[in-house]
Amino acid sequence: MIISVDLKSHSGSDLSVVNSARVSFDKESSSLTNKDEKLIHYLAKHKHTSPFGHAFATFKVDAPVFVARQLVKHKFLRWNEISRRYVDAEPEVYSPDFWRGRPENAKQGSAGVLDKQELIEAGYRDMTNMAVNAYDYMIRMGVAPEQARMVLPQGVMTSWWWSGSLDAFADMCKLRLGPDAQVEAREVAIQIAEWMAELFPISWKALMEN
Repeated sequence: MIISVDLKSHSGSDLSVVNSARVSFDKESSSLTNKDEKLIHYLAKHKHTSPFGHAFATFKVDAPVFVARQLVKHKFLRWNEISRRYVDAEPEVYSPDFWRGRPENAKQGSAGVLDKQELIEAGYRDMTNMAVNAYDYMIRMGVAPEQARMVLPQGVMTSWWWSGSLDAFADMCKLRLGPDAQVEAREVAIQIAEWMAELFPISWKALMEN
């Protein structure tokens, strides 16, 4: 399984940011001008973020549970996740492209690529297969899904809808695109940033640069 981000819907545009800012003067633009672009950059530079709240996007994210538990912490982003209280479909397990080493001078993060990748992957697969098989067994024995899920590892894939404004997603991406962010969480942020840059090119550039 791979980490993926799909756009479900969006509203507003760079022009929405401009017009929501200019409503204070009872002004409105019908099309984006160079003056409007400068206004967007001014708003971002001086932390006038409320106009960016009028442009919005919703994504469906597929990622392992351990990534979801990091990203759900971000404020001002709406989150609705698949629940294994109700869903007992066959769990799918994430596997990274390669296994990273533990850094010597930090309590978190990773460093470099470990040797013996095949052995590590084989061990991981053995353990996760045992957990998934245990889950399947408990479901077949009639155990409630909300209890059977206790045996599942953090590498199991989950899905959620994630909605928020331009500025809220920009705050998340600034943090999760950083060099100290976990690689898998960064992958989610990279894909969201690509979508936002396509949907709101001027505003996204201004927010990410300031």
